Amino acid sequence: MKSFNIRKFVLLLADIFIITISGIILNYVLSLVKVVSSEASGNLFYYILISILTCEVMLLVFGAYSRMWRYFNIRDYLICGAAVTLGFALGYGVLALLSYGSYAVERPRALFVALYYVTAAAGILLFRFLFKRTFLSLTREGRTENLQRTMIVGAGRAGRMILTEIRNAEDDPKNPTSNLLPVCMVDDDTTKLHSRFHGVEVLGVCAQIPELCKGLEIDNIIVAIPSCEEEEKRRILDYCSSTKCKIRVIPYLSELLLKDNDPQLISQAKEIKIEDLLGRKPIQFNRKKIADFICGKVCMVTGGGGSIGSELVRQIAKYSPRQIIIVDIYENNAYDIQQELRLEYGDSLNLVTLISSVRDYDKMECIFKKYRPQVVFHAAAHKHVPLMETVPEEAVKNNVFGTFNVATLAEFYKADKFVMISTDKAVNPTNVMGATKRACEMIIQYKAQTTTHTEFVTTRFGNVLGSNGSVIPLFRRQIESGSPVTVTHPDIIRYFMTIPEAVSLVLEAGSMAKGGEIFVLDMGAPVKITTLAENLIRMYGKVPYDEVPIIFTGLRPGEKLFEELLMDEEGLKSTANKKIFIGNQIQIDADDMLAKLNSLRNSANDNDSEKTVELLSALVPTFHHQL
Repeated sequence: MKSFNIRKFVLLLADIFIITISGIILNYVLSLVKVVSSEASGNLFYYILISILTCEVMLLVFGAYSRMWRYFNIRDYLICGAAVTLGFALGYGVLALLSYGSYAVERPRALFVALYYVTAAAGILLFRFLFKRTFLSLTREGRTENLQRTMIVGAGRAGRMILTEIRNAEDDPKNPTSNLLPVCMVDDDTTKLHSRFHGVEVLGVCAQIPELCKGLEIDNIIVAIPSCEEEEKRRILDYCSSTKCKIRVIPYLSELLLKDNDPQLISQAKEIKIEDLLGRKPIQFNRKKIADFICGKVCMVTGGGGSIGSELVRQIAKYSPRQIIIVDIYENNAYDIQQELRLEYGDSLNLVTLISSVRDYDKMECIFKKYRPQVVFHAAAHKHVPLMETVPEEAVKNNVFGTFNVATLAEFYKADKFVMISTDKAVNPTNVMGATKRACEMIIQYKAQTTTHTEFVTTRFGNVLGSNGSVIPLFRRQIESGSPVTVTHPDIIRYFMTIPEAVSLVLEAGSMAKGGEIFVLDMGAPVKITTLAENLIRMYGKVPYDEVPIIFTGLRPGEKLFEELLMDEEGLKSTANKKIFIGNQIQIDADDMLAKLNSLRNSANDNDSEKTVELLSALVPTFHHQL
């Protein structure tokens, strides 16, 4: 009874008024046209009175007054219609019982009953519709321009804490939370449906998010389920990303920073990340095996300032290496990661940063001779497909012979492990960059065949989200600048992984390597680049193709519609990690490969682009160049 407040009482009176006035007017009209007699007209008031009582009972039983009418949807209208129908039927039944006995009441004619039911039911439903539209219109006119109509996903403790924060900030215009207007909540726990917290009702389950956002004109969604599983979170984010709303997510419980009596959850809410929509769980890795592999070792990372290389350095630093040597030709990136690690570790991390090129054999030999790295991670490479098509000789000098230089020196100075970073573009390559990376894989397999001390291994994975030159940063720049998003082909698909996943693969592969393997990650289903672009546009609260056009520019030189992760002849072997597989080692004809490498080096040094591509094709039989 406490929840049956004045608002509900007023709405109940409105229903009583509609049922009463419908019967009175209909009775009067039918009397005028002589459809019912004066005597029968008087008896109809009994039916009107009984119908009021039975309809109100049914509306209460069906929960019509426990719903916020301004949030009514089709299902709620159907429920109200069913309640009124049963109410009138029950009323007629009661009147039928009263028609027997000495004080029998004459039952109304069927025409009156039918017309009365239709008129009253239509009036009750129309009133709800007009009430909803009027309320939304008034609230829109009364709110300021920057007030965001907000949906909270999750009616648990975190969701209620969010509501408390919003309510507490309403009178503080300096608080960034004060511009949020909580409109509704959703939760998959059906026992919470139509519950109210701080005056905000749980209106549905997560599958209804798109429908509710459209009907209630939601601007902002806060996902407040910090304890949910990764798969559940991804499902919820799929629903959210199909709306126009801005989306923020409360981190997992392990990532929350909660202060006593001052949780401030909203300040920790993060914008949705595109990797949340990849459709698979993050890959789990054996941290202990990686720690045993790195701890106390001198580790060198070539290309250590790049997106993959710098993350390698970050993760290696966590496992207590004896020393980390960053080698990179680009001083700005190298400086950035150097300063980041100094701020985090201070003098506790033995870090050396060297500006050098892997193409310079003599300089690289000086580094190997002085520091004697035990583990070498070779990430230095030119990776941009279209740019390498224009200067294939530079791709060959840096990728092929940079790898040959570092691998040869690792062998000579007896490094324990050499881990090369490869790409899915090396499989049946159609571009120069992919062909040079396949040549690098062949060099590593040749070294594994001929070397007794150093264990040479290759890690191969797909596109890395957020890495330098990847598609996501480009899409973000285009959206933020108001430009159309450019996709090469509507059907182009790619395998994706996050930078931390890629680096963890490299580290675990190095820990389990015995020499000659090509480690391949099970990256789940490939993702359409068009879908990725659409989701990213929605994450900005915009409508793809409408507010942000997507333009298809055509495949670039050497670009495939799809990438492969394994060559036909390699086969697969499983490992202790169910998501990591090993491609079988392919036997390399050493004399033939070395002769072809020598010719390739000469043409690249002569800057003969055409000849370089021709000789690269001879070295890599699976290379089918697309111009």
